[in-house]
Amino acid sequence: MIATAPYGPYWRQMRKFATIELLSNHRLNLLKHGRESEVKTSLQRLYQLWNKKKCSNGDKVLVEMKRWFRDVTLNNLVHEFFELAGKFVVADALPFLRWLDIGGEEKRMKKVYKELDQLVEGWLREHREKIAENEANSEEDFMGVMLSKLRDVEEHDANTINKATSLNLVLAAEDTTSITMTWALALLLNNRDALDKVQQELDIHVGKDKLLISESDTKNLVYLQSIIKETLRLYPPAPLSVTHEAIKNCTVDGYDVSAGTWLIFNLHKIHRDPHIWTDPSEFRPERFMTTHKDFDVRGNNFELIPFGSGRRMCPGISFALQVLQLTLANVLHWFEFKTPSGEAVDMREAPGLTSPKATPLEVYISPRLPAFVYNSNT
Repeated sequence: MIATAPYGPYWRQMRKFATIELLSNHRLNLLKHGRESEVKTSLQRLYQLWNKKKCSNGDKVLVEMKRWFRDVTLNNLVHEFFELAGKFVVADALPFLRWLDIGGEEKRMKKVYKELDQLVEGWLREHREKIAENEANSEEDFMGVMLSKLRDVEEHDANTINKATSLNLVLAAEDTTSITMTWALALLLNNRDALDKVQQELDIHVGKDKLLISESDTKNLVYLQSIIKETLRLYPPAPLSVTHEAIKNCTVDGYDVSAGTWLIFNLHKIHRDPHIWTDPSEFRPERFMTTHKDFDVRGNNFELIPFGSGRRMCPGISFALQVLQLTLANVLHWFEFKTPSGEAVDMREAPGLTSPKATPLEVYISPRLPAFVYNSNT
């Protein structure tokens, strides 16, 4: 997989494939209709759920948004993978007890591995059949491109590389995206002034007579972009960076670092450093419109690196930001949100490779646009 492969010709080639064939601005622009369509379909279902239950529960309907964000971006199998990956297994600390499989976690891991492999194998088989049938569009998606690029590699190795690369991109994107959207909404519910402000921005730049916000609309939503930056600062979806390795002996800040040394950055700690950030634990999106307005999340400002920095930084930054802005803008545009009994949202984090919210995010939803807007578009 790209994330764990050592730096060298193979890693450079696979990252190049992913960056150019799937995550380039050109490719993302070609696929934007798919993203917009998926967001619209998901929100239509949420509106239909509200419409179905509103009679028995009044104007508000209770929805678990943590699960909803996960369903929009993540299937249950991938979710289980990350849940298992973050678990502490007794055998990790006491290897001689591995054969006992205390808690049954290793058995579950093997089961999920087989199911994931079968899922991706099915995708690969479908693509090979299309190519064999000479279908015109067989190379328009990523797996088709990979099959074309790997023609000179032995079939077994080509299949393994294709599945590993495709699965790596799915796993890296979906869990982290749903986690960030969950934290963003939770933070807004605990900071109603910010929620009111971003919805006012939506009303000004989009208006209440338009239902679906497109990706081109999000360019004008400066406050929404600041909310996403602040969410990524407080709750980086992967609190520890991808492993970096020193490729030669070097000196860093007076410390001698030997070649082969692994470096793992505590992003959660960096993003809340009181020497850099005023009131580091407070949710203040305005900081990215004033004191830190020139900061971005693309690895250029080491004080804010939720996607990492350098050669190992996430290649899907543009994709992630587009999905976050598009989905959050539409969710906040379509619905009003309130917590049960007006209580504050529990902000505890669960342990794991990623940093999911420990408890469900239950909220009451109700439409915030005139009824005719939904009826004419759903």
